[in-house]
Order: sequence, then C-alpha cells, then structure tokens
Amino acid sequence: MRIFSYLFHGLFALFLLGISVVALASGAPLHLDMLPWSGETGTYILLGAGIFGILVLLLAMKGTLRFLFFLWSLVVFAMLVKGFILGSYQFDGSSGFKAVGLLIFAALLAILGAWFQMTRTSTARGRA
Repeated sequence: MRIFSYLFHGLFALFLLGISVVALASGAPLHLDMLPWSGETGTYILLGAGIFGILVLLLAMKGTLRFLFFLWSLVVFAMLVKGFILGSYQFDGSSGFKAVGLLIFAALLAILGAWFQMTRTSTARGRA
C-alpha cells in the first residue's frame, strides 16, 4: 500500500506540475471546472501544489515528516471529492463519472498507504 501511495501521489504531483508549466509556457489562462481557482492564480497554485507534492513525497520516502505526506494525501482526496462530487462539475457521460470514481477510489487507497507509511517503525538497524 505504501508503494501504491508513493506512485499515485508522485504521478499526481507530476501531473499538476506538468499542466501548470504548459499553461505558463503557452500563456493561455487555465480554467478547470473542478477547481475553485482559475486563470493565472490557478496556474500558480497548481505549480506550487505540484512542487510541494513532490517535496513531501521525497521527504516521506526518506523517512522524515511522514505526517506531512499523510496530510497531503487527505487534502488531495478532499479536493477531488469537493471538486468533482460536491462542486458544480458536470460529467459528459458515464465514462467520465467512472474515471473520476476510479481516481477518487485510488486517492482513498493512497490515504491508507500514507497512513501505513506514517505509522511504520524503522526496521532493525543491524544486529551485533
């Protein structure tokens, strides 16, 4: 579960970073219906979130500030649910809803993985 959580959030952070860099490079305003921000503000928030996500992921993999990775996982899940389910986002068909449902389910599983990595103890450091 830990590895799944690392992979999910690593890809998610890279996706956020990628779309924000493309939006900045093209100069086109970013407008995603599932987010509360749009335009230049949304672009910079996604850029910061992508950088923060990668930083938190690397720290968690190193074994420091593991609770921050768990909090990041909770925020990602909450933003997905708020944006897609509780927000004003409109689905074009059942395939879009199914894809979003799978994404939200994967984010929920990633929370479990983040919880397990946060509560794990260090392995034996060597025996004399």
